[in-house]
Amino acid sequence: MADTAQTSPPPDRTDLPQRSAVRSLLRLWPFIRPVRARMGTAACVAVLASCISLVIPLVLKWLVDGPVAERDPGGVWLGGAFLLLLGLAEALLFGLRRRLVARPLAGVEAAMREALYRHVQRLPVAFHDRWPSGQLLSRGTTDLQLLRMFFTFPLTFLLVNGVTILVGAVILMVQRWSLGLVLLAPLPPLMVLCSVFEAKYGRAARQAQDQVGDLTTVVEESVLGIRIIKGFGRHRSQARSFRKLTHALRTSELRKARLLAWILVFITALPELAIGGALVLGSLQVADGALSAGTLVAFLSTALALRWPVESIGFLLAMSNEAATATDRYFEVMDEPAVEASSTGRETGGVRVGGVRVGGIKGGDVRAADAHAANARAGNAPPTGPPDATARPTDTPASHSPAAPGTGGLVFSGVEFRYPDAPPDAPPLLKDITLHIRPGETMALVGATGSGKTTLTALVPRLYDPTAGRITLDGRDLATLSRDEARALVAVAFEEPTLFSATAAENVLMGSEDAQDSDLRRALAVAQAEGFVDALPEGSATQVGEQGLSLSGGQRQRLALARAVVGRPRFLILDDPLSALDVHTEALVEAALRRALAATTALVVAHRPSTVLLADRVALLSGGRIAAVGTHHQLLRDHPEYAVLMSGEGESAR
Repeated sequence: MADTAQTSPPPDRTDLPQRSAVRSLLRLWPFIRPVRARMGTAACVAVLASCISLVIPLVLKWLVDGPVAERDPGGVWLGGAFLLLLGLAEALLFGLRRRLVARPLAGVEAAMREALYRHVQRLPVAFHDRWPSGQLLSRGTTDLQLLRMFFTFPLTFLLVNGVTILVGAVILMVQRWSLGLVLLAPLPPLMVLCSVFEAKYGRAARQAQDQVGDLTTVVEESVLGIRIIKGFGRHRSQARSFRKLTHALRTSELRKARLLAWILVFITALPELAIGGALVLGSLQVADGALSAGTLVAFLSTALALRWPVESIGFLLAMSNEAATATDRYFEVMDEPAVEASSTGRETGGVRVGGVRVGGIKGGDVRAADAHAANARAGNAPPTGPPDATARPTDTPASHSPAAPGTGGLVFSGVEFRYPDAPPDAPPLLKDITLHIRPGETMALVGATGSGKTTLTALVPRLYDPTAGRITLDGRDLATLSRDEARALVAVAFEEPTLFSATAAENVLMGSEDAQDSDLRRALAVAQAEGFVDALPEGSATQVGEQGLSLSGGQRQRLALARAVVGRPRFLILDDPLSALDVHTEALVEAALRRALAATTALVVAHRPSTVLLADRVALLSGGRIAAVGTHHQLLRDHPEYAVLMSGEGESAR
């Protein structure tokens, strides 16, 4: 049974001080930088198209004051042709803008998603202990979709509409400054209202996006745990929990809708009142002969052309604030340090993209993300990892020196461990662990539930790092090895097997990149999985389904065991790998494992005497310390605690 980690949920960030939306969005620049030329060209095209719409009123002025007033049919036809050409030019330019941004922005979204996925893969297990998977899924899907929408529309049109309003205001003032002042009067109050709206909407958007992550978590857990829900008849209580979350999300979305409706009322009403006032005042001036009819028509046409840029401010601000909160949520994950050991043994954070680290430190050097974005845009495969991820240390003498006598195999020296989220004053879970597993030896690890067995085995493949002390593999300090190298030397089979939506063969071959079909057959034979795998509809090419739920618990466990031994690892960690097997199958697997472990240094978590008998020696873990080491029979004779654990009383207590 796995030991329970001390974890806490990710902090609730909705009560944090509101960050500047502009500052948040500027963090996206490294991803936009590779496509800045096309984005800039698209923005210029959109500005030109928008400004063409402001030329149409000037043509109307000429048409009304000239050909219409003079009853010149030829001039009217000429003016109509000009208007048609201007309309076609505007439509073609907006189509060109869309074409310019579609491909590069799809590449930017893909680059951000790949960077997030690669970074999540490198984050320490402690991060995944406290972060619900639904929150990560929502950041990699919903949030990135919001950012793509922002890149496509608000990012360009905030600039385009701003320029359009500025040019339009100049045209209005030039045509009739008194009427221009009437139309521009609503701008100051609108700016104040938009500032208040931005702050309120940003908080509402953040709350809603976090609730989407919570809802995603519940849906995922309900699907994966459907057998438990049905088996215990908990569908009604689960439905109530789901309904509660959906109602909370509905409330947040309605609050966003109310805020947006509120700002749209003012953004629409104030300009309309100004246009009405300008129309009345302009009509009076035309009646008095102080203003030509063509000028009034051009003036009002210009004002109407500015309606959309002004009225769209509410939508653009709303989408920009949602994009800003999506950016904050994205970089909350990217800023988490992804610890990888360098060639000197120092730990660094972040994800390496194109040879430089991105994220890992708040506000860190994310400029290297443009290389990743360029790769995605060009259709190139992203780099698979840090250049030094698999390089062997060269500056640590112990890394290449032969192991000293008695120091080979797997050695724990004064190891201490506490979970990263444990309170500072909490005692360590593991204390002064000193243990030597000799080369080629199989050591069984026995202890009561919660004694730290699973935690101790998790230190060897560097799922966690010790708080203190030292672990060596054949004389090489584990801290000087990169995680990639450590995991190439160490294979693990957990008590709760995890399978993926792939074929049986693909699940097993995940244990080694270089394994061949012969290695697959050997591993299946060791795990006594050949029979049921060959009996599957398509043999080893059969899809086992999500989490391998189409298989029995024992079958999943045997595939996980085969995955652990397929690569003939130098070190093997088995966390009670036979708990789901029947007595007959367990005996067959144990016999095959004895042969397979002959040349492997193995640490096996055991709860039953049959599993303990696989081992050459046994270590008793008690109170976070190694209480005794010896053979099974020695410990049965000399240690009452061990005898209880191996007896029927120990089994029932477990």
